[in-house]
Amino acid sequence: MHPLIEQRWSPRWLDESFTIGDDALRALLEAARWAPSYGNTQPARYLVGRRGDSTYQRIFETLSRRNQGWAYTASALLMGMAATTNAKGELPKWEYGVGLATENLVLQAVAEGLVAHQMGGFNAEAARILFQLPPDVQPLIVVAVGKLGPRDTIPDHLRDRELAERHRLPLAEIAFTGAWGQPTFPG
Repeated sequence: MHPLIEQRWSPRWLDESFTIGDDALRALLEAARWAPSYGNTQPARYLVGRRGDSTYQRIFETLSRRNQGWAYTASALLMGMAATTNAKGELPKWEYGVGLATENLVLQAVAEGLVAHQMGGFNAEAARILFQLPPDVQPLIVVAVGKLGPRDTIPDHLRDRELAERHRLPLAEIAFTGAWGQPTFPG
């Protein structure tokens, strides 16, 4: 597996003093822009807020209380959205396109020495109102981007969770051959 994938994780404690630069932020968005999409429909769109600006504050306001409890330390908050139509009509599989673009963005963050934490805990309807989104734009995800904070700054309520070993399902539970449940690579 590629080291970028191995190194990717979603920490909840970021260095509050870090400010993301234009070059790094542009690289993340370019990585998202170059993601594959169904039929090259390119549905991914991003609202980009940097700590201290009004876009950041409005994205922050849409977050669940739990996510607000740590995401304020992010240097940037990006809201991933889908344009669900284009000049030809409704786009198929737009969620897939936004997912691919966002994973590109996250892996580029790792390549830049940054971390990115994706959050589904936000109020999409509030985002629609705050940003005056057109009806064919669907907010899907918020990504907090920054530098990993020093270990001694992990809040007590997050310490156990943040330092726990990462787990994934075994390959035998996600890849099948012949029929559902027949592992491609048993045990």
